Amino acid sequence: MVRSADPAVRRKVAEHPKTRPELLYFLAADAAAEVRRAIATNAGTPRQADLMLAKDREVMVRSAVAQKIARLMPELSANQAAQIEKLTVECLETLARDQATEVRGILAEALKDLPNAPHGVINTLARDVELSVCSPVLLNSPILTDEDLADIIMKGPVSGAMSAIASRRNVSAAVADAIARSDDEAAVTALLGNASAQVREDTLDRILDRAPQHEPWHAPLVRRPRLPARAVARLASFVADGLLKVLQNREDLDPAAARELAEAVRQRVGKAASGGGPVDFGGDPVGGPAAGSDKPTERPSDRAARLFKEGKLTESVLEGSMVEGDRAFVLAGLSELSQIPVAIVDRIIGTHAPRAVTALCWRAGLTMRFARQAQLRLAQIPPKTALNARDGTHYPMSDDEMRWQLEFFGVEAKA
Repeated sequence: MVRSADPAVRRKVAEHPKTRPELLYFLAADAAAEVRRAIATNAGTPRQADLMLAKDREVMVRSAVAQKIARLMPELSANQAAQIEKLTVECLETLARDQATEVRGILAEALKDLPNAPHGVINTLARDVELSVCSPVLLNSPILTDEDLADIIMKGPVSGAMSAIASRRNVSAAVADAIARSDDEAAVTALLGNASAQVREDTLDRILDRAPQHEPWHAPLVRRPRLPARAVARLASFVADGLLKVLQNREDLDPAAARELAEAVRQRVGKAASGGGPVDFGGDPVGGPAAGSDKPTERPSDRAARLFKEGKLTESVLEGSMVEGDRAFVLAGLSELSQIPVAIVDRIIGTHAPRAVTALCWRAGLTMRFARQAQLRLAQIPPKTALNARDGTHYPMSDDEMRWQLEFFGVEAKA
């Protein structure tokens, strides 16, 4: 059968789970790409054949090897991972350097959060020149050390990669400081919006020195947990009125911070009054809601669901919340409008991929103008790489391409 002139017969042998390893190795050099791809997907294929196929001329064959090898990694025990065959690691290293972005992307997505992935392979993927490859690893991989991340930041990664680092869980103080010293506005915005990031007070001061010229930093700064009193006073001197109201309504400010805020507001009102214009910050008095207030707090998801049901979940509502930095509500609103689970919406935004974020907004029935703002503000995509409207107002991709973008995340087409 393996010597049959019919590729379909040879492929049947290549696919069979009980085919002997020596026959699978023989078929790894078959002239038909469909046969070699079947060998690449067969779990019984010997590693020598996998290594050969990892260098195959056809992208679909190399992609199949990447998917199979990566699927094997989670099944290995810690002891097995420590003794992993040299050929398996060599296969992964070969695939991590593949010329096809698709192959490297498959590998990155499969290995991004595995605790036993080879460090060298993860490091190679983390330094990839394509954001779609390096971003999942930079955002999730527990293999990357602070030294790895600091080195990547110092060497200037691909645009958008630093935002992925800034969005990692429990960013260390040293890494946060390296991000704050960069000129990457989007990365600093992501860092400030990351509640688990460890930002030292001197690092925060450095950010505040530049913050008046960086409007996207204002909302996450105002909502940053455990704000020092000095930082509160500095913020009150330059943020917009709407964000000042948010700052005033915070209930977690210590007495010293509340006093600093009250004084800053008085000075700001005094300056405005001397200029002849009244200032109305609205809302509750400085220090939070009135004592004894039992006004219930509506969760972002509940508010989005209610407004959607009432027909009031409009683009302007979402845009206003996005400007104010209310990320949770915007994600919930996009979930309601697109009928995509909020966890997948969050994952799409977290890729920092312009095409994926644009396709999400299209699915939600929003304009390309909103999609552009979502790329910049919500996904922290640099302006140079964000997608622009076609002819000023139209989406730049075809409907089929946008459906394909969403299918990559397991989203089915609307009925």
